[in-house]
Amino acid sequence: MNLNNQRVVIIGGTSGIGLATARMLASAGAQVVIAGRAQEKVTQALATIEGAATGEVVDATSSEETTAFFRRIGSFDHLVLTLAGNEGMGEFRTLDFDMLHRVFEAKFWPQLIAAQTSLDFLRKDGSLTIVSAVTAHTAFAGASGFAAVNGALEAMIPTLALELQPLRVNAVSPGGIATPFWRDLPDDLREAFFAQSAAITPVKRVGRAEDVAQVIAMLIDNGFMTSTIIDCDGGARIRSSW
Repeated sequence: MNLNNQRVVIIGGTSGIGLATARMLASAGAQVVIAGRAQEKVTQALATIEGAATGEVVDATSSEETTAFFRRIGSFDHLVLTLAGNEGMGEFRTLDFDMLHRVFEAKFWPQLIAAQTSLDFLRKDGSLTIVSAVTAHTAFAGASGFAAVNGALEAMIPTLALELQPLRVNAVSPGGIATPFWRDLPDDLREAFFAQSAAITPVKRVGRAEDVAQVIAMLIDNGFMTSTIIDCDGGARIRSSW
């Protein structure tokens, strides 16, 4: 993979999958722009990236602020959207719909806003990669909230690929990945959850942010892939057939 002189913008690039992707792409020669909502996190993330990287603060829930962000950075080649919140769990019978609204506000709407406002600056035959989650198409008890937001994102991929061609539009659908997404769980519960997830996953381990970053990098580099949703879940989607 050689991304020399190509600019990649990663919104949600200050931690987890976004930061792992920034590190990987910068090491391949890309000029990376990471963006997040907090200057402190942007600064901390930049210190861990070896290569050409800059950072910006942006709140992608605001169309005006996101448009201003793209105007500041100018033209670029590839956009990666890894925005997410850490809410969404709960049985449907008692699902908190106020919480579900917050889930959409944290992930669905910001990704759409960023995608739309980027179009005047994103290279016409570049790429747009959205990070959803395997809950969009794999049943997990207590994950109907996650299923709703990620399913909504994935449903749009083919239509966006058709409408925005020759821009390539793809998605990566991760399974259980050990990232700061789970930081609000107590340490013992988090470790127990990871152990249980590994036990029921065919590869027998929890995913790493770098696993997903590799898939994102491939979709950026491969100019013949569009309207594709790739699962990176350790085989979790087939567990129910055992």
